[in-house]
Amino acid sequence: MTTAALATVVDRLNAVDWAGVEASLEAQGFAHLPVILDPDECQMLAGLYAHDARFRSRIDMSRFRFGVGEYKYFAAPLPPTVQSLREALYARLAPTANRWLVRLKPDTTDMYPTALPDFLARCHDAGQTRPTPLLLSYAAGGYNCLHQDIYGDLAFPLQAVFALSRAGTDYEGGEFLLVEQRPRAQSRGHALRIEQGAGLIFATRERPAAGTRGDYRVTMRHGVSTVTKGARMTLGVIFHDAR
Repeated sequence: MTTAALATVVDRLNAVDWAGVEASLEAQGFAHLPVILDPDECQMLAGLYAHDARFRSRIDMSRFRFGVGEYKYFAAPLPPTVQSLREALYARLAPTANRWLVRLKPDTTDMYPTALPDFLARCHDAGQTRPTPLLLSYAAGGYNCLHQDIYGDLAFPLQAVFALSRAGTDYEGGEFLLVEQRPRAQSRGHALRIEQGAGLIFATRERPAAGTRGDYRVTMRHGVSTVTKGARMTLGVIFHDAR
């Protein structure tokens, strides 16, 4: 990936309607991103999956009863495209993360840094040193149970996923699932389809919501519905590192 190509990815992110993204995050805890990765970039990233040397670990979901499928965590250094996405997205999302933090913990003074390297330095000081961006692969019959991506005491409240495969062409089914649990209310679910190269930003664990007596916590979990045909691959961009 050339420097010019990386600049193009960042330029596409900069062109996003971030006011609209922030409004969607505030209203429902997730927001769609338009196409950020072109088909060649999607193919390049998906093609890395076959090269084990690029990854630090492989997880068979069925072994741990996480679902059916597998995923691989990238090793450091991250591929340039992934590193660029991670840094640019973090900088855009840090203001929302800090607003949420103040709403959920009004007395806090420990805000999220404005730049990813400074946040990762905190993670590493806490013993969370392993990178967490990953590729997730599902064949027909594959799915991912509802879960939260928490790898230690430090966690960034937002993360992102990008579709590398074509819904309706490369696979059927496999919708991205989000379920929110509000206090004293039944769960609400969202089934979302993501266009190839497009993304979705969503709450990692919880988000604030305004109530009649002030803000309250909405717990969020995510997963993937059963892939009924073909194969589905996505790129997950998590901002906190793992223990």
